[in-house]
Amino acid sequence: MKNKFRYIFIALMTMSLVLVHTACNNDDDTGSPRIDYVRITDPDASDSLIVSAGQGQLIAIMGENLGGAIGIEFNNIPSMLTSPYITNSSILVRVPTEIPEEVTNQFVLYFKDGNSLSHDFSVAINKPSVISMDCEYVNDGGLAVVRGNYFYEPISVIFPGNLEGEIVSVEDEAIEVIVPEGTTPGQIAVRSDYGTGRSSFMFRDDRNIVISSDPFTGWWNADFVVSNPGPDDPELINGNYIRVRRAISSWNWLEVAGGPADAMGDISKNIPDEAILKPSLYSLKFEINTLLPYSNNMIKFNFGLGSENNDAYLWAPPYDTGGEWRTVTIPYEEMVAEYEANGSTMEVRPEGYWTRVLFHGAGDLDCDIAFDNFRIVPNKY
Repeated sequence: MKNKFRYIFIALMTMSLVLVHTACNNDDDTGSPRIDYVRITDPDASDSLIVSAGQGQLIAIMGENLGGAIGIEFNNIPSMLTSPYITNSSILVRVPTEIPEEVTNQFVLYFKDGNSLSHDFSVAINKPSVISMDCEYVNDGGLAVVRGNYFYEPISVIFPGNLEGEIVSVEDEAIEVIVPEGTTPGQIAVRSDYGTGRSSFMFRDDRNIVISSDPFTGWWNADFVVSNPGPDDPELINGNYIRVRRAISSWNWLEVAGGPADAMGDISKNIPDEAILKPSLYSLKFEINTLLPYSNNMIKFNFGLGSENNDAYLWAPPYDTGGEWRTVTIPYEEMVAEYEANGSTMEVRPEGYWTRVLFHGAGDLDCDIAFDNFRIVPNKY
């Protein structure tokens, strides 16, 4: 008896689903499309109605009989509609990022029956967004690469000291620019007709340096320091730098720089207390130049602990700059998580911190790598 009622219940549910599906399909084919309003897509702010949006923003178009939509244009620029995000009562779509040649302050929906529907809606053109630089240390007169978004010409790059760089090339997400004479450490800005974007990082950031060769301090390998580059050495970017140029065999130890706080001196105290207490707000940064690719072995870092830990953080290959200086950024919270996984704990140490850069890992490496400016700096300027 139970099985009989179970089969009846399943049959009734199946018939109900068929009727609902048929009704939905009928709705798609009847009634004129209508747009009631546009809102943001955050479920917690569904009552936030909007009449404009920024480039690339996801919006929800709300109305009736919208299921037959097959295309949409904002200021005559098409955006992609995706079937799963089109229903009779709503359409989710992303505002195009392209700059319009003609501003209509409308979007137009196109339907499979050949009809269209216009709606007043403006697109705000974003100001430049400055995300990173290939290298945060570039000498005056050198070529810098600024990366980000919304680089719409005419455009200018302003370096610290309110000095404008000479633009070499502009692409969608990259600007090549010559660093002007007299530039000092600080934020850079990118200006367009649509506003000014400023970097969250500091160009030539000289804060919180924890390994410096100006002068060299610590226990190991002062002979790695380059003070007066020869013709086959990389150029200086911030005083002396470290160059490791030798064959490193698998699992051989090669200490590059560092030591306990009392050997490093006052530089060992440069990690801010906030970085120890709130590592998510900070990153380790350094400049590296791989004259030969870092393709094997392992580099191990120890920044911010009270004692030696030879496996504190492992920075694995591959990495290759092609003989150019580049900036590496490692979130400090990522390092701290690995510290803790390897048995170390973080605590504020007014007397300073242990420091180490070590080659030690599997695989032979023909090493020719230069390092400079190890620093732990805020993620936001």
